[in-house]
Amino acid sequence: MLRPIRTLAAAAAALALVSACNTASTNGSSAGKGGDAPGNSRGVTADSVKVGGIVSMTSASGYSKKDTDLGAKARYLRANAEGGINGRKIDYLGAEDDGQDPAKNLAAARKLVQQDKVFAVAPMSSVTFSGADFLEQEKVPTFGWGTLPSFCGPRHIYGFNGCLVPTPGGTLNQTWPEGIGQILGGAQGRSVAIIANDSDAGKFGIRTFQQGFASAGFKVSYAKASVPATAVPSDWSAYVKEILAANDGKAPDAVVSVMQTPNNIGLFTALKRSGYQGLLSDPTDYDPGLLAKDATKQALDGVHVLLQFQPFESTDPKMTQFKADIKAAAGGQDVPLNMHMLTGYMSADLFVSIAQKAGKDLTVESFQAAAQGFSDTGTLVGDRSEPKGQKDSFGCGALVQLKNGAYEVSVPFKCYEPIPFK
Repeated sequence: MLRPIRTLAAAAAALALVSACNTASTNGSSAGKGGDAPGNSRGVTADSVKVGGIVSMTSASGYSKKDTDLGAKARYLRANAEGGINGRKIDYLGAEDDGQDPAKNLAAARKLVQQDKVFAVAPMSSVTFSGADFLEQEKVPTFGWGTLPSFCGPRHIYGFNGCLVPTPGGTLNQTWPEGIGQILGGAQGRSVAIIANDSDAGKFGIRTFQQGFASAGFKVSYAKASVPATAVPSDWSAYVKEILAANDGKAPDAVVSVMQTPNNIGLFTALKRSGYQGLLSDPTDYDPGLLAKDATKQALDGVHVLLQFQPFESTDPKMTQFKADIKAAAGGQDVPLNMHMLTGYMSADLFVSIAQKAGKDLTVESFQAAAQGFSDTGTLVGDRSEPKGQKDSFGCGALVQLKNGAYEVSVPFKCYEPIPFK
């Protein structure tokens, strides 16, 4: 029942169509249109449940999360092979491409609900989530990587590893600062520079990680969301100059980038050429596909990458299952694994797990009731529970280092006690 991923041209045409339809709608709501009212069993039939995704397949910088869609497809294929969700096959429509554009993100959300009439959106993976309010209003269970504030608080929106950017009263995941502290032999007396894009996500990332590293004992000598979000700088010298003098005129012990691969390549290359010898780290560049190009491999060599899931190098049986599922979804081909696949896979996995618990009578109400008391253990993202995950991170993660053309685990997967977010 899984449908092939639509071409970009078809997606663009569909987005244009739904945009026109939305202009004529009232407040973007489908309420009052017969059986399409929010909160019912939209997308559910006697033998199927319809699910769609929203993923940044393309972007202005060239960065792509397209394999998120393959990861979700892999998990749904296995679920269907095992009998579906309480006997219902999962009709996965594939993912809409939002191009990291807020307008397209909202248009994709409206299309999936108003035109395709999905029961759930899983995965949602983008640096923008302007469709969040609409999906919450329409009571659409939505699953993705909880790196945006919209994953923290709404009743129908879930992060596959919890809420990673909480509001005051929530908690912060300490995997990154605690892991870097282990690599450096302790945080006391160590300084760190944190840099991000000039965007809402970047500013929030600076705020959260600045607090997290300080709480772990680091001196945060530099913390700025100053890199343009729409284009990769051609000249990094100004940023490098500031960073190298940030620690009272000296270089910090670690530079942490809260940015995507194209920016990381530029920044880390410039830092290395300046003679910087400290630790480099980011949360993005765990992708064997990056090793295909010598220039990319060289730029990222030595970088420690934050993971919020079991590394692919793990011998955990669930990782073995993940690899087998990805291979099956790729038509039996061995494809390079990347973190986007895991994002899609675990977003789909959390949706399937809660939906199974909801029972045969699947409605939004029964799904939400099941979510309120949901918990499981030993997953690829650690122990999960809801509604805790809508306020707090599940607190688990690892660090891997790109070294001599291959990834090595530098800090094993572990769950850390989160800290209160202020």
